[in-house]
Amino acid sequence: MKYYKTNMITERLNTILVIKNWKHSVFTVNTRNFLLGLTLVLTFYTQAIIAQPFSKDRVIILTDIEADPDDTQSLVRLLLYSNQIDIKGIIATTSCWLTSDVHPESIEKVIDAYAEIQPNLLKHESGFPDAKTLSSLIKVGLPKYGMSGVGEGMDSEGSDWIIKVLEEEDERPLWISTWGGVNTLAQALHKIKASKSASEASRLISKIRVYTISDQDDSGIWIRDNFPNLFYIVSPGDHYGSATWTGINTYVKNIDNTTISNTWIAENIQQNHGPLGAIYPDVAWGVEGDTPAFLSLIPNGLNASEHPEWGGWGGRYELYKPDFSKTKSGNSRVNIAPETRAIWTNATDKYTPYVHSDYGRNFKRDSITFENDKVTLWRWRDDFQNDFAARIDWCFKSFEEANHPPVPALMHDDHLTVKSGKGFTLDAFNTTDPDGDSFSFLWFNYPEAGTYKNEIKVNGAENVHMAYFTAPKVDQKETAHFIVKITDRGQPRLTRYKRVIVTILP
Repeated sequence: MKYYKTNMITERLNTILVIKNWKHSVFTVNTRNFLLGLTLVLTFYTQAIIAQPFSKDRVIILTDIEADPDDTQSLVRLLLYSNQIDIKGIIATTSCWLTSDVHPESIEKVIDAYAEIQPNLLKHESGFPDAKTLSSLIKVGLPKYGMSGVGEGMDSEGSDWIIKVLEEEDERPLWISTWGGVNTLAQALHKIKASKSASEASRLISKIRVYTISDQDDSGIWIRDNFPNLFYIVSPGDHYGSATWTGINTYVKNIDNTTISNTWIAENIQQNHGPLGAIYPDVAWGVEGDTPAFLSLIPNGLNASEHPEWGGWGGRYELYKPDFSKTKSGNSRVNIAPETRAIWTNATDKYTPYVHSDYGRNFKRDSITFENDKVTLWRWRDDFQNDFAARIDWCFKSFEEANHPPVPALMHDDHLTVKSGKGFTLDAFNTTDPDGDSFSFLWFNYPEAGTYKNEIKVNGAENVHMAYFTAPKVDQKETAHFIVKITDRGQPRLTRYKRVIVTILP
């Protein structure tokens, strides 16, 4: 469930009362018409409240920028979503690839480019912070590798900043999006444990959510061993071939990989797209390997950051203790060891893509099915790459020249309860597009996200606003997740989603 500001609700109700009193003061109102009008007003304002989530996700970035050009790539993308994600800090750190240097000046360079285009971004959406504010959030960790920078006397500007943000009067979780080594967080945790009461330390640590791009120093396993209740997403070890997040840049046979090609990047991001695109570096090892650590914080109707098991742009993860025999290391600096507790880690999706059809029904299922952990991420890749391309257009285009995502709207609640064996309808009829573009619908069940693991197929066409399903026969209460994917026909084509969670009762 989402929670919304009570004062916002109060304002809406007060407005309704004013409307009611004004009508009565002018003329006699037919009771039936008035109640109908009041119902419409209540519906309008209820929909307005539901459409506005209570808060943005807070995040602190830990980046070993300059170890690989992909950190700069990811930072360019992050700043284009800085109005939708509450950036609380960007900390330059070390890693196994950058053991004794930190480079805050490289962060500043990207923010300087952002400063040039921030006024134009505001023509498209509100809330983009000014560059001065972002620059004030640049901090540094110790220029030491891993656990050599953790312990008494190892505090840094970065580790102290993490604690400061945690201590703010803000009950929202604080995401630590880790693109390199995690020892700056390790030092913050060390200090919290050493200097706070047990209850206060527990309270602060309960706010932390970690998504780290594999293990890039030897402090990750130390954190997981010593803070067993800490929310931690990771593909353990540093062998990237077995990591879920590599789905962002993996070349997959038998699908179209265009949107991660160097040609696509040059044409859609780097060239003739303003100063932020111009400083987006070429791929050296893998494009944007760090980006999955914040992709699931972008509000798109699919992402649910507190539920990695539901799946989203950053991939899908499940909570369990992984088999150590499958944990691999490709770097002698990174210690690997058996996990001592459950972590959020690799999960598998079975995925058959839908492909465009020139004749008959607009979408049809492909003949190939994929099944592995990387599928959980790359299945959304074209969607988030096109979204990135559209936002880089916002850097220099007017609102009228650029494309903006559609706005899905359900005709019902996003949590429904049905009886086993009964039919039910899901409908996104009220969907709109801010540019007046045409758009397409695609409804599908996401079996891995719910407790009922068998696919529940649409009865009829999947590509219409209203989809019909039949609840399966069950012996116990089950949940099933249904997604409507709505894609406009602007340039580039942009996608948003709605997730409906259906509880099936026996």
